[in-house]
Amino acid sequence: MVCEKNSDVEFDFDIEGIRPFIDGEWVKAEGTTLGADNGIGAAAALAVAIDETIEHGPLEILLTLDEETGLTGATNLAEGLLEGQILLNLDSEEIGELYIGCSGGRDTKGTIHFEQEEAPENYLFYELLISGLRGGHSGLDINTGRANAIKILARILNTLQQYYLVSVAEVKGGSKRNAIPREASAILAVDPEDESVVIEEVMEFEKMVQAELSTVEPNLRVVIRKIEGTKKVLDEVSEDQLILMLYALPHGVLKMSADIPGLVETSTNLATLVMTENAIEIGTSQRSSVESEIEDAVTMVSCVFELGGAEIETSDGYPGWKPDVKSEILKVTRDAYTALYGKVPEVKAIHAGLECGIIKEKYPEMDMVSFGPTITGAHSPDEQVNIASVEKFWYHLLKVLETVPER
Repeated sequence: MVCEKNSDVEFDFDIEGIRPFIDGEWVKAEGTTLGADNGIGAAAALAVAIDETIEHGPLEILLTLDEETGLTGATNLAEGLLEGQILLNLDSEEIGELYIGCSGGRDTKGTIHFEQEEAPENYLFYELLISGLRGGHSGLDINTGRANAIKILARILNTLQQYYLVSVAEVKGGSKRNAIPREASAILAVDPEDESVVIEEVMEFEKMVQAELSTVEPNLRVVIRKIEGTKKVLDEVSEDQLILMLYALPHGVLKMSADIPGLVETSTNLATLVMTENAIEIGTSQRSSVESEIEDAVTMVSCVFELGGAEIETSDGYPGWKPDVKSEILKVTRDAYTALYGKVPEVKAIHAGLECGIIKEKYPEMDMVSFGPTITGAHSPDEQVNIASVEKFWYHLLKVLETVPER
């Protein structure tokens, strides 16, 4: 699961269990991600395995490691390990929708090495915090207009740097490469003569972005507060390099599909901002269902990093899953849902990295479909799973297992 929590929540994912609760028709967690993505798929597979009354043919159950942090389990899956030729991927997030394709992806990271210098002795220190954003999945939610906390931070820092005597001491933002960043912050050194106007500028900036984003981000906050202590600040060259790079880096939808209405074809996510002792790492991720467009998006982001003088590192990424509308298991799964619920399910592709693409590359003849219950807010503390949809998903799975063709 993606381990995300609200900043005001004390929680250690390494040692504490998720605290779920029921809210009407939904199961949620207290201030953290729930883990329905994809604990619910694993739970369904294991429930089938232990229930001797369920009708099905020979089964293999594949539980992969680190799907959310790099797809490493699927990537390292040995060829020839699996005997089955049909894959039911229980990792989708909308009941009544069947997925037969997904995007591939790459990560691109830029690193700035900086020098520090002492701030002027009389400077005051402030923390600037962007919070209250919805965040979400960097693939599924990238077309919703949700704000990026790092982009908002870059915007206000650029204004403050241009007009006032302000220096940056620290920055951070986001936490996961596959999540839209909900929070970002900076520690600033401010000339006492500019103190009041800097505070006023931030307050006016908050009103402006709240007005811009009121519909999609009703809880957005931009707060500046005084802190104690004397700190070093970034040297002027590194500070300029950082702010301009963050401002220039693209974020969001780059291209919509011309073949499947409403499907994002290519996107990029400005995901993380991490400061270490002598470097600042900027993490981004690119997605597309077209391999050449992934390369183009990676090149676009890399060019911004190169212009800013950052070191560039790209991942090998993972392949997409090309849709097969003539799939046998698609027909079985669609017919099973229709027979149960009297409605033909939608057949879609998804702008996210399902493991099907990787597994298909290793097992080219495998026939695949992906489905699941309704989960919203995945990869954020707003994650919730609809209770009624879990029941429908479960009986749909059982119906498919009863009627799956022999191959």
